[in-house]
Amino acid sequence: MENNEKRSLREDWRLIKRAFGIWNEIAPHYWFSQILCVFANAFIPYFGIYMSAALVTELGGDCNPKRLAILAAVTVIGSFLLNYVNRVIHLRKDLDVNGFWYAHHAFLQDHQNQMQFEHFENPDVLLRKQEITTWFASFGGGLLKVQWCIPDLLDAILNIIFSAALTFSMFRMRTDGYNRGWFGLINSPFSGVIILLLIAVNAFFSIKISTTRSQKVSEALNDVAEYNTWLNAYFRGAKGGFAIDDIIFGMNRIFLNEYKRYHLHPKWAKDSSDINRHYGMLSILLNAAVNIAIFLFVAAKVYIGVFGLGSFLLYQATIVRFVSAVSSFASEFGNLRFNNQYLIKVYEFLDLPNEMYKGTLAVEKRDDIDYEIEFRDVSFKYPRTETWALRHVNMKFKIGDKLAIVGENGSGKTTFIKLLCRLYDPTEGKILLNGIDITRYRYDEYMALFSVVFQDYALFQFPLAANVAASFDWDAERVRDCLVRAGMEDKLDGLERGIETPIGRDYDSEGVDFSGGEMQKIALARALYKDAPFVILDEPTAALDPIAEAAVYENFNTLTQNKTSVFISHRLSSCRFCDKIAVFDHGMLVQEGTHEALVGEAGGKYAELWHAQAKYYEGEVSESVKA
Repeated sequence: MENNEKRSLREDWRLIKRAFGIWNEIAPHYWFSQILCVFANAFIPYFGIYMSAALVTELGGDCNPKRLAILAAVTVIGSFLLNYVNRVIHLRKDLDVNGFWYAHHAFLQDHQNQMQFEHFENPDVLLRKQEITTWFASFGGGLLKVQWCIPDLLDAILNIIFSAALTFSMFRMRTDGYNRGWFGLINSPFSGVIILLLIAVNAFFSIKISTTRSQKVSEALNDVAEYNTWLNAYFRGAKGGFAIDDIIFGMNRIFLNEYKRYHLHPKWAKDSSDINRHYGMLSILLNAAVNIAIFLFVAAKVYIGVFGLGSFLLYQATIVRFVSAVSSFASEFGNLRFNNQYLIKVYEFLDLPNEMYKGTLAVEKRDDIDYEIEFRDVSFKYPRTETWALRHVNMKFKIGDKLAIVGENGSGKTTFIKLLCRLYDPTEGKILLNGIDITRYRYDEYMALFSVVFQDYALFQFPLAANVAASFDWDAERVRDCLVRAGMEDKLDGLERGIETPIGRDYDSEGVDFSGGEMQKIALARALYKDAPFVILDEPTAALDPIAEAAVYENFNTLTQNKTSVFISHRLSSCRFCDKIAVFDHGMLVQEGTHEALVGEAGGKYAELWHAQAKYYEGEVSESVKA
């Protein structure tokens, strides 16, 4: 972590100001209610102190019954009204506080969703995000610390202002030249200077103590911070089947063992407690020393007759708050400066560059949806590696084509799709849409051309219709039509709530746990609902039984009518219905052609794969599919 001493105050302020702006963006209502609470919390005690001192002064002076009654009424009624208003403000603030925890996670997730896709596949980036979340949840590091410290700083400033306003007259002196011994010093201007110096020294050491304490706690946690991050990443990464694996294999033993080893490690709990106790005691002793000095100063002023008992009570109460506020301000300021080392890491995540060029050319809206894609001498290697994933790929296909992509694992099939969908740009060569480099098109418009069903698709525990429409504003008739076309008609007829049935039971007891094959059909229905010119299917029938798989193949031409479909499969028997098959091997396009032509190429890669698999898929596919 970066040392605070290496940053200027201006740089520290810039970092804090940016965090303030982020919170104002993701939780705009919070600051308003928080500031109202701070003002109320700071003002109410001084009202009570001032009114109490006024009552004591009146009792020790004229003791006018009418004036006493007025002061008592103002004290009681004013305190009631102020506390009532304060309660209402706090209830509003508490509602906002409950929301900003979720707002923080939503902000990070939304930012990640808009990142260059390369960062999604970079483990260092994913670990950094988890690290930020761990700081946030464990000790409030990063953005959360600003939420805590800024209101505390404002509270300290207001307490300093209010207490100083009420205690300023404490430094007045007798005008009769009282100058005997120590009391003469008390009645001189030097006493005020000494008191202010004591307060300044206390503030200075409060900053040092706070910064040192934060540094020591951070160092104590450094040994386990990375392990905590990994632990949380593993836990959050557990899928819905974790409970089943836990029961059958006892997987919880692995998690609990690591959790106890790192997250509940007694050493850092003890170290952290010892550090906080040690430096907390230093802070208490410093404040106590200053308060004692000021108490003696005020008492001496009363003794020599500078002011009366009521003023003594007022000054004694307010000066304690003043010293505490100065110490608190210094401490929170030190915490904020120290926290900037975490903010820097947060900003490094937020500022990850998006180097993918996003063009300005609109994608032509064609009534005849006549689009042609061309890969022109395309080569690609992933970031942080020197190995070519694709090499010198040349291929064309047009709307209406049914293209199958086949090859062994690691042959480049998925990479080909990622380039087609512009999740990555080619390292060499170009991909053209109707003769124009796809990087020149507006990114969102180009992406709108594709509906994709990847093998690792995502469905959420929302209503079935929301998952199909990818929106809570769905066309019910269209949703049902897409589900029926994807083979879900029988299942839909048996659902009491129809397309509004929630997926899963975690959040709704009336939800339904769909099978793997049914979930895959829902993902296929989502691709159909988008109604894009290009449909890309990555092993779309992997979770289906042979009968359901055959039905998908039989209806595939109907499902993708007037659309270009790119179909990835390891099962070559499923590729016979395609117009063209592209065979990849070690990142290169080695063959193109129909099933019959490729099987007939003796010594070709497709024929090799076909004959190796033949014994497994004989008889699996229906006669209609074979035809």
